Amino acid sequence: MRLLTAIAFLAAALAAAFAQSGTVTLQVIPPPPDVASPPDDAVKASSGLASKVLTPGTGEQHPAADDMVTVHYTGWTTDGKMFDSSVSRGRPSSFPLNRVITGWGETVQLMVVGEKRRAWIPEALAYKGQAGRPKGMLVFDIELLAIQPSPTKAPEDVKAPPKDAKLTISGLAYRSLQEGTGTKHPSRASTVTVHYSGWTTNGKLFDSSVTRGQPSTFSLDKVIAGWTEGVQLMVEGQKMRFWIPENLAYKGQQPPYGMLVFDIELIKIQ
Repeated sequence: MRLLTAIAFLAAALAAAFAQSGTVTLQVIPPPPDVASPPDDAVKASSGLASKVLTPGTGEQHPAADDMVTVHYTGWTTDGKMFDSSVSRGRPSSFPLNRVITGWGETVQLMVVGEKRRAWIPEALAYKGQAGRPKGMLVFDIELLAIQPSPTKAPEDVKAPPKDAKLTISGLAYRSLQEGTGTKHPSRASTVTVHYSGWTTNGKLFDSSVTRGQPSTFSLDKVIAGWTEGVQLMVEGQKMRFWIPENLAYKGQQPPYGMLVFDIELIKIQ
């Protein structure tokens, strides 16, 4: 059974959150006094986006257009009606910036970690009158909590294992990217939940649960041999990079061919 299948990203992360919010009773957060239109001190971009800093950030780096970000936000229509809020749900949201409405991507790229910003997003940069979506100009208060490099960007050592990588007898190479919090290792028969991204050695991303925004769960005895061996080396919370030779991957029988490189985060052992 092949582990990975290319699955299209079905909807923008924010759109999914908005749809979900329709089934949950949210605590209403009052609109800001300037919800109806941008104030004079808002900075206006040539695109039509207007924004102003509410709280300066502590970071120095701005996210790139395809980076993953973690944010808290609340959104209102210009009549003051709140339509969604991660703050009300009590959990931040994470998504790639190139998977959300244009005005969001443009706004968050202006920010640094720790910053809070208010944005007035014209309809042309929002949902463009789509049925079932908030219409007209939208107003968001956004707090940027974290930036993660785009999972579509291949690691610098994608072509071959670096000198500090460890090598098993089978030929599997690996190195730890983040230490875990668990103490237990999965067995060959364990069912695990993971986030992962996979590249060929020319840097082409061929699959990623991270870009889909949904971790994957599977039995370790149902995947390619390099995965079965590699994930057993991990504990919960750990992130590792693996260089899996073709004989431990798809053996030249189907694409992707050759050595494969995976970044894997072990979320849970069941």
